[in-house]
Amino acid sequence: MRVNLMIEGQESVTWEQWVDLARATEAAGLEGLFRSDHYQSVASRTERSALDAWVTLGALGAITERIRLGTMVSPTSFRHPSVLAKGVVTADHVSGGRVELGMGAGWHELEHTTYGLPFHDLGTRYDVFEEQVEIVTRQFTEERFDFHGQHYTLEGCEARPKPRQQPSVPLILGGVAGPRSARLAARFADEYNTVFPSLDAVRERKGRLDAACAEMGRDPLPLSIMTGCVLGADQTEFRDRAARLKERSGAEGDLDAWLDGLRDEWILGTPEQAAERLQAYTHAGVSRFMLQHQLHDDLDMVAVVGELAGS
Repeated sequence: MRVNLMIEGQESVTWEQWVDLARATEAAGLEGLFRSDHYQSVASRTERSALDAWVTLGALGAITERIRLGTMVSPTSFRHPSVLAKGVVTADHVSGGRVELGMGAGWHELEHTTYGLPFHDLGTRYDVFEEQVEIVTRQFTEERFDFHGQHYTLEGCEARPKPRQQPSVPLILGGVAGPRSARLAARFADEYNTVFPSLDAVRERKGRLDAACAEMGRDPLPLSIMTGCVLGADQTEFRDRAARLKERSGAEGDLDAWLDGLRDEWILGTPEQAAERLQAYTHAGVSRFMLQHQLHDDLDMVAVVGELAGS
């Protein structure tokens, strides 16, 4: 089973913690370590800090040996596509060809206004996103090209070096598989990711994505999910860890009621319970999992998540 650790880096994950998490991910036998790409807490906790995603991943690529490294996802509102592509290729070379690029249109308005980044209406953000996906993909794969779009113009672009991975760095796009998103993924992506889905949502979104791929004349894309995860070696450890996460998140009320509100979408419980849940998602069409570990200073849970990789 393809299981990856996913860390919300904008919630004050320090460099020392990134090193510990990467080493724990390798030791646990997980496929990879993915991280968000935000400049500010998505809980609007402005006192929290964020290290840059691609600088972090490039540095981790130099001190790890096996795990995949990537973003879930890099907003196209943060960087010019040529800057993004150059950073990704650099990290790919540093890691020996182990990075993956997740791309999105950007959604967290506060971090944009705080840092002075453009935050257009949704339609414009998606127009920018589509142009960036094409530019980045072509810089990875084409020797020379021109691009004339509404937002970007490139003349005689010869992006070198190419990625270590051939034919390209894997590109992950995502969403809820709406018409525009599914069409773009069917044209460019190597994988489609959807977040916090129920089993029914997985089936519905996969159906729409498969249909878009068929219209494009290509085989169905692999479907992955990113979702929350709280595990314990036994029920006591699980409930203790869940209580700590509930407190950190600021949620109110009874622990059992809080957990009941998560069960349709999160991976919860012991490794045996989690493996059963992941098998259900696999039968629904999911190819791999990005499990979000929000207690990033708890390395013991990384080892528990690793038990799922061999299930």
